[in-house]
Amino acid sequence: MTTKTPAELSDAAAEAIRGLNHATQAAKDGFEHPGDAYSVIGNLATLAQRLPQALDQIAQFVTRLETEGHLRSDRERNLADEVAAVTAGLRMSTDDAEALADHLNAVHSALSPLAWKD
Repeated sequence: MTTKTPAELSDAAAEAIRGLNHATQAAKDGFEHPGDAYSVIGNLATLAQRLPQALDQIAQFVTRLETEGHLRSDRERNLADEVAAVTAGLRMSTDDAEALADHLNAVHSALSPLAWKD
């Protein structure tokens, strides 16, 4: 278990992806061979596979807060409409994350036979 909050963990994940973006800009130590891309894509596929659970749990959290009467809206819209927009967006994001995971798994498989040639 971690002692970090969900916001801290999601920030660390975002920063890790930022670091990955810098590390993959050009071939350098640790990113020179096809196997390196294979490993990175495999890890990103795992990340995408794990996102739906977090997104679903966030939707449940927001819904629970509404049910328990702990939410209000700063807009002039109906609170139920605001929460419905959140949960619908999270549902779509879950679908997109699942599709991303499927695509990354396909890329991972396609990278599998590739090897370095001197």
